[in-house]
Amino acid sequence: MTPVNPPSLAPARGYSHGIVAEGRVLFVAGQIGWNEHAKLVGDRFSDQFDRALANVLAVVREAGGAPDAIGRLTIYVVDKTEYLEARREIGEKYRRHMGQHYPAMTLVEVRSLLEPGAKVEIEATAVIANR
Repeated sequence: MTPVNPPSLAPARGYSHGIVAEGRVLFVAGQIGWNEHAKLVGDRFSDQFDRALANVLAVVREAGGAPDAIGRLTIYVVDKTEYLEARREIGEKYRRHMGQHYPAMTLVEVRSLLEPGAKVEIEATAVIANR
């Protein structure tokens, strides 16, 4: 994967403006912060974010990829303020899972998510190397 960050755009911080990739495309459904028993891991935004990202990566790994195979993340939050307040902790958890890989990302504030109590949902597009 190769980041694309044109000098004509504001510098990307914590994401890339674009990603060029080659291989098999994997579309990962939105994942929330619940465990294998479909129970939310807690009420804290950063804990739900951590588990939702781990769930995304479980799908990517099952398909034969690694964190750096992710070309795009879309993050849906029910409260943008809560996301901003937890940003430092979210960043630490993100780097623990993803290292210094920053795909193209979008953050969207939504009224609610399907699962009661869910605060964040993350979907991804990954490109898995051809076998």
